[in-house]
Amino acid sequence: MATRLADRVYEHWIHAPQVAQHARAGQFLILRLHEMGERIPLTISAVRGDAVRVIFMTVGKTTQELAALRAGDSIMDVVGPLGKPSAIESYGTCCVVGGGVGIASTPLIAEELKEAGNHVIGIIGARSADLLILEDELREICDELYITTDDGSRGVHGFASDVLKGLLNERRIDRVWIIGPAIMMKVTSGVTAPYGVKTYVSLNPIMVDGTGMCGSCRVTVGNETKFACVDGPEFDAHLVDFNELMQRQRTYANQERISLERFAEHQCRCGEGGDHHG
Repeated sequence: MATRLADRVYEHWIHAPQVAQHARAGQFLILRLHEMGERIPLTISAVRGDAVRVIFMTVGKTTQELAALRAGDSIMDVVGPLGKPSAIESYGTCCVVGGGVGIASTPLIAEELKEAGNHVIGIIGARSADLLILEDELREICDELYITTDDGSRGVHGFASDVLKGLLNERRIDRVWIIGPAIMMKVTSGVTAPYGVKTYVSLNPIMVDGTGMCGSCRVTVGNETKFACVDGPEFDAHLVDFNELMQRQRTYANQERISLERFAEHQCRCGEGGDHHG
């Protein structure tokens, strides 16, 4: 089974030597579990030898199936690394902000920034303490790490944006990366705009093929149409049309709900000794 990190949040290490060899911070892969499965994009969270780590929340049929895989099981297709790597250079002081499951994307970015000679500040936030992930790992990588929870159960009582604003008032921050739910990225990047700090966000629109052919991952950045899979997934936060992004993310909500309900019914029948095929 996948390693459980928090409520409905799981970790898998996938043996994929060619992906691991070329993977960089900010990139992602696309999985297809079996012949009848859908393709889903997942950020590459870490690399260890010939394996890459993915961290995901069980929100639909495919992620529930993925969470049920055991050590030694196989995944039919693993395509990657996809997307453009993060713009890692020696900037000075950099801040990496992760919210919820978006925290999964931060270790590799923080690690590469650190290797490039930057002073790295990490800020991770979740609704409550039991939903925080990778705290110990990030504490080892970052020069400073701040924790926030919406309910005050751990760290600062408030949001990652509050801590970021405090830091911007205190000192010079040269670059900021923000990864999390779209509304969190919108609000938090709004904090950096008045300070003129270059800010990157990793966008997560609906994605199918991951090579720019289907066009489903189109987003508007600087009043231009971009494809997150090949032009991103990282973009200048201050140019992203977040309202359009959030609207498009809800496009197939009804179909996703129906698929999950059918999957749950099938699992229930199997548990009662019914059809075990498919």
